[in-house]
Amino acid sequence: MNLASEFASCSLDEIKELLSGGTLTVYSVARPLTADLPVDRSGVLATFTFATPAFGPAEGEYESPNFEANPVVGATVGTPGFLRARKADGATVADFSAGPGDREVKFTEVSVSHGAPVRIVKLRFKQGDWPERPDYYGTHPRAGYPLPAA
Repeated sequence: MNLASEFASCSLDEIKELLSGGTLTVYSVARPLTADLPVDRSGVLATFTFATPAFGPAEGEYESPNFEANPVVGATVGTPGFLRARKADGATVADFSAGPGDREVKFTEVSVSHGAPVRIVKLRFKQGDWPERPDYYGTHPRAGYPLPAA
């Protein structure tokens, strides 16, 4: 989880409270380096709305998010790369990793299709850096430009 600097000193319980009535937006890849930066190269795949309260009691290492609807309808086609959590007023709280492997959010499907159901099956708060290489954050692949060197 990458917290926005405004909320960096909040406890986990405070973060959960902040998300009541907020949203959890699923984006494709090309996530920003921090939650303080705008999302400029990723498409919105789906949006979940948190109920109030946003979370029930945790079950082991996984949380029990309360959404107004789960599943939601996919907005477009793509592979989830990250999710951005926002308060009800739209302020960005945090970014979460998504996908296979050691990620915070797991879905029933690997990809999202327009009009198809998108369901979150697992969500956890994992403090610290994501497992990807830092030089991949905020990259903007373009024809004629080399990929980051290994």
